[in-house]
Amino acid sequence: MFYQLYELNHAALQPARLYADAVRFFYSNPLNPVSHTALGRSVAAAAELFERTTRRYGKPEFGLTKAVVDWKSVDVAERTVWSKPFCNLVRFERQLPAGRKPDPKLLIVAPMSGHYATLLRGTVEAMLPHADVHITDWVDARMVPLSQGSFDLDDYIDYVIEMFHALGPDTHVMAVCQPSVPVLAAVALMEKRGDPFVPSTMTLMGGPIDTRRNPTAVNLLAGEKGTDWFRENVIMQAPWPVPGFGRDVYPGFLQLSGFMSMNLDRHIIAHKDFFMHLVKNDGDSAEKHRDFYDEYLAVMDLTAEFYLQTVDTVFVRHALPKGEMTHRGEVVDPQAIRNVALFTVEGENDDISGLGQTQAAHELCVNIPADRQAHYMQPAVGHYGVFNGSRFRSEIVPRILDFISSYGRQTRLAAKPKLVRSAKS
Repeated sequence: MFYQLYELNHAALQPARLYADAVRFFYSNPLNPVSHTALGRSVAAAAELFERTTRRYGKPEFGLTKAVVDWKSVDVAERTVWSKPFCNLVRFERQLPAGRKPDPKLLIVAPMSGHYATLLRGTVEAMLPHADVHITDWVDARMVPLSQGSFDLDDYIDYVIEMFHALGPDTHVMAVCQPSVPVLAAVALMEKRGDPFVPSTMTLMGGPIDTRRNPTAVNLLAGEKGTDWFRENVIMQAPWPVPGFGRDVYPGFLQLSGFMSMNLDRHIIAHKDFFMHLVKNDGDSAEKHRDFYDEYLAVMDLTAEFYLQTVDTVFVRHALPKGEMTHRGEVVDPQAIRNVALFTVEGENDDISGLGQTQAAHELCVNIPADRQAHYMQPAVGHYGVFNGSRFRSEIVPRILDFISSYGRQTRLAAKPKLVRSAKS
């Protein structure tokens, strides 16, 4: 009943939010003389702060309508090119000149860990000038009717494989955080089966490949509590009248409380500063706060089966690095990967996926030639900085692009053949 009580509380506060919004409008209206005083701005700021901290944040928009390609601004349109009940594959279609050499196809697999795919807006924006970008747009589990069936980690891997087939050969994949494990598993299964649609390169960023290395607070919590504790304490049924009514989910509001509790003092200070920016009429700083928290506070529910299977496989049993991970009864063997180039990226101050956890992929994929593997550790960034921010754009993106251009199949086919001398000669 906890989820229902949460919904009831949210509905009960609706009149108060409407009143607070009216107060904010009244005391910030430039036609009201009081709005030009510190008192008026303080009342408006308090009203806005109340409304923003009690509202539910819907799914944000990517809002990427332009990109600079070859030093020219081009239009960008979002188009769904593949769809299943729990995910849509969105392509950012750039209006490029006819006859222009195509850019590499890039599949960005966004984390299904609470936030929407729009959390990677900056990631997509940074790659748009250089690649034909596609991203996994995961669907809020509470919006999927029970009639559409279940969705677990095995289904996630199946989805990734189907996306590779939909995009065709010579696709490059970038997995950000949580999907590093299912993407690595999908590629291993495809290589084992001789699948011709296996990607050319695989970039894993801040992912929990082996959480036994430098375990963070998140890793330790999962290990200490165990899967049964999470099943008993965080799994709830989606309430009426949402489309997914009756589905067992890990609610987004519980995930958000976990995210914020890790750095609660920082969030409190940020909201206090937001109030002071409004009082001082510092519009630019206040708008930056709104933009960040409009994204950060927008969360989605996860299916219970996906969440619990992920916790058990990745954080409790460490099945992938131990060689015990299976997909529908088939063993996931990273040693089967031979043709896909591997690039891993970590952040020095990552408090979600500790240093070495992503790099562990290289020790599992022992049959990838050494000259087709690379690792990069970005100094002075945390988890978010691995895939977003100024250092990501200036330091990490050029390395990813260089790796993709070096190991794409089109690049290899276009290269001049080298004279290879036999051992005998």
